[in-house]
Amino acid sequence: MKKYVIALYIRLSLEDFKTDSLSISSQRMILQEHAAGLEEYGNAELMEFVDNGYSGANFERPAVQELLDLVRANRIDCIMVKDYCAIIGLNQKDLENQGILA
Repeated sequence: MKKYVIALYIRLSLEDFKTDSLSISSQRMILQEHAAGLEEYGNAELMEFVDNGYSGANFERPAVQELLDLVRANRIDCIMVKDYCAIIGLNQKDLENQGILA
């Protein structure tokens, strides 16, 4: 039986480190706990991808590039992030400026 592959993507920029953003270990714990609640978890392989100290403004990050390569190769079934800002690099202020959050 093929394993269900869950990718945990964790990012902390240098700027996030200066504020109240969650640490790498905190994000890891949140994602692992959430993954454990998935129906697929019993047959899952967790893969972790961490970009520590990288901006989310672009995809020039080693771990996200590795993750994208595996996605293109159809080796990832699910990607989990604490919030989408880890992937796309928007913060609450960006979202408020775009009228997405009030």
